[in-house]
Amino acid sequence: MTLNSVVAAVTEAIIERSRPGRARYLDMIDRAWEQGGDRSRLSCGNLAHGFAAAEEDKPAIRSARAMNIGIVTAYNDMLSAHQPYGRYPDQIKLFARERGATAQVAGGVPAMCDGVTQGQAGMQLSLFSRDVIAMSTAVALSHCMFEGAALLGICDKIVPGLLIGALRFGHLPTLLIPAGPMGSGLANKEKARVRQLFAEGKVGRAELLEAEAQSYHGVGTCTFYGTANSNQMMMEMMGLHMPGSSFVPPNTRLRQELNRAAIHRLTEIGQEGDDYRPLGRCVDEKAIVNAVVGLLATGGSTNHMLHIPAIARAAGIIINWEDIDRLSSVVPLIARIYPNGAGDVNHFAAAGGMPFVIRELIHAGLAHDDILTVYGAGLSDGAVQPTLEGDQLSCSPAEAHSKNAEILRKVADPFSADGGMRLVQGNLGRATFKTSAVEPERWTIEAPCRVFDDQDAVVAAFKAGELDRDVVVVVRWQGPAANGMPELHKLTPPLGVLQDKGFRVALVTDGRMSGASGKVPAAIHVTPEAARGGPLAKLRDGDVIRLCATNGALDVLIDPAELAARPNGIKPSEASGVGRELFALMRHHADCAEKGGSAMLAEAGL
Repeated sequence: MTLNSVVAAVTEAIIERSRPGRARYLDMIDRAWEQGGDRSRLSCGNLAHGFAAAEEDKPAIRSARAMNIGIVTAYNDMLSAHQPYGRYPDQIKLFARERGATAQVAGGVPAMCDGVTQGQAGMQLSLFSRDVIAMSTAVALSHCMFEGAALLGICDKIVPGLLIGALRFGHLPTLLIPAGPMGSGLANKEKARVRQLFAEGKVGRAELLEAEAQSYHGVGTCTFYGTANSNQMMMEMMGLHMPGSSFVPPNTRLRQELNRAAIHRLTEIGQEGDDYRPLGRCVDEKAIVNAVVGLLATGGSTNHMLHIPAIARAAGIIINWEDIDRLSSVVPLIARIYPNGAGDVNHFAAAGGMPFVIRELIHAGLAHDDILTVYGAGLSDGAVQPTLEGDQLSCSPAEAHSKNAEILRKVADPFSADGGMRLVQGNLGRATFKTSAVEPERWTIEAPCRVFDDQDAVVAAFKAGELDRDVVVVVRWQGPAANGMPELHKLTPPLGVLQDKGFRVALVTDGRMSGASGKVPAAIHVTPEAARGGPLAKLRDGDVIRLCATNGALDVLIDPAELAARPNGIKPSEASGVGRELFALMRHHADCAEKGGSAMLAEAGL
């Protein structure tokens, strides 16, 4: 199928824009082996330290006769998504030995759960945890004991962080290995109903907690389509997972065999063989575009408007929100997964899942097939459904038709003609508007604003009845430089209540909304942020704001001279507690949301 002209043009623009940085990056990874990228360059003392505790693998590691795989794990048993990883290292070592290779746990990375810190002070560490994870990954791989890497991570900042860190060791063949979603729990519509009733004061904490416990109830990834599951989708679209492995449940035989296949495959794509596939060559401009296309086609998390540019920068590639907006204009929405629909990721997988999505996007000329995947000749080799035949892993072609048209559709019959991730811009800056979760009649609002400096003040005003009107709620001082850019997910229920009362309501913020952003129109990630002199700092209660996703507008309707003459509001003092003071360096040096909101990448000159 001929590649869509807009996809081709955007890809070419990214390639041209990235040419100098990409050339420097590829030169770096091409020289890595020569500069001490493997065990052969280590001194005897260095090497002895590296295999001292390797037990039965010591002779193989000592002789350097086969690949040694570095495992970087985000295991902890508080996160339901990451709890299964506790058993993975021992399994991976066995799988590696089956191919004459070895494996060692190179290091662990932190893995915080936004679901636990949502609405709490600890959420101010969330975005910057991505940089910490990237740096931790670099520390793990810095020993140069490895000829390949297996990355164990699923959730919000963890996969982007692992990938950013591993890309600086882009000479290593690398696979990401998922663990799979938990079983479906309480119906998502019912969960949302109880949350809204709680926001209205009609049910108590006990009823809310019971509903939440029925939703998040066991081992595995949360089943709504937020950032964690969007991560898994993107890794498949970039060819960095074994085909069809993202949404296979944990603790199943199929999951185990997919993990075995991943490690076996890793041993086949090393530098010493004839099928060398280094991570830095796999993650190129076309793979990055595929990640965006998959995000748009499936209605994925808005958090990736920050993560995709950051991942790209680590590989010497520059992508911006205009690129994503252009792609959104031609990529149709072919999946509706909660919060954009009724079904969860298990229902999505049962309807055809990622194999169906990949097949459809390639056949429609919307995704690049000619990328260097970890597994085959191109991305189309990933359009297969893994199954077991007896005890053996087998793959069959992706379904030609969706098994549930309420959740998954063909490109020719989409839920929406575009991908639902719009760039809005005007005299208030640039922002992201996720239209795929919002009814079209709510894409435009013009109303007086009410300005807040934190989300708790919004909730207090809601409870006091002060927002019972048409209103644009502005929450400023929420960007990376201000307070680490926390998600403002706790605002969804009260704003949803106001909307259900018949008021026209919207949110404008330089902070993040959850990866599970819902039905209320929102312009998020506003850049420049208020803390860096952005226009949000000048807004006053009663200013009329016009937000329109149809024509991409984000404006305050006052005279430009008056706006320019206004003094900025007073930024709240930096808070301390729960470790926030330790991240002051990151706040002070973070760059803008459109570049990824990273101090680490900014200071590295990437």
